[in-house]
Amino acid sequence: MPDKPYVPDMGMDYPKDDPFKRLLTVEVEDSSKGKYQFDETYPYLDNSFTYKWNRFLGWFVQWIAADFWNLTHFGLRIEGRKNLRGYKKQLKGGAMCVCNHVYLFDALSVYQATRRPVLRIPMYAKHFNGKMGWFMKYVGGIPVPETPGGLKAFNEAFDEYHRRGDWMLIFPEAVRWNWYTPIRPFKRGAFAMAYKYDIPVIPFAITFRERKGLYRLFGPKSLPCATLHVGKPILVDRSARKKQEVDRLREEAHAAMVEMSGTADTSWPASWGEE
Repeated sequence: MPDKPYVPDMGMDYPKDDPFKRLLTVEVEDSSKGKYQFDETYPYLDNSFTYKWNRFLGWFVQWIAADFWNLTHFGLRIEGRKNLRGYKKQLKGGAMCVCNHVYLFDALSVYQATRRPVLRIPMYAKHFNGKMGWFMKYVGGIPVPETPGGLKAFNEAFDEYHRRGDWMLIFPEAVRWNWYTPIRPFKRGAFAMAYKYDIPVIPFAITFRERKGLYRLFGPKSLPCATLHVGKPILVDRSARKKQEVDRLREEAHAAMVEMSGTADTSWPASWGEE
């Protein structure tokens, strides 16, 4: 873990009073043709041949092209995989991965660290009608519904994913702030799901490095390189009351990510406002 975090100067102006403010917009075509509706009609659990075929293509693009780009253009390094050793039994039935949300390929970084064939990733629904919608869907993305009926179908789909032993990935900071170094507050959803399914929470923290050496061949000097730190799994205590245990999981995951990122002096508290 870094003694002093490298803070890239990318000319970004980050909010100081709202850690959940959305800074990125999604470009969606004006035409309604082919656009998804994020209600009970969306296939949150899709077992069709079309989905499986596109999932294969998405896997191919991810592992052959996107991951190579992550290792070169973004200079990805992964540290701390050894922290998962000794937890094979606890992780057999699934895991909840949580990570700070700070650059375009952060989800792929967690894929590369866990070496899982699929991660189920709840995502901001409007992205699925954007330019990267196809890729996001077929690398494991599941849109967060916009209606009560959709939420019911979403929850039923995740019940099935858990039954299959799939791992999940949630960015508890909720929105992406590119190149942001401190750890922001967390929403409770990831930890409530971990409690519901009694699966360990694995904290991941992304930090940045100055671009040097051979990495200068793959990107501009101003673009930082990324390092993903893998923390030790945090086990759920199902004998504890839900609210207290969810809060404990959130606090411990946040503290672990702050420590791994070396940002104790600049990070936000684990919780923010009323939820």
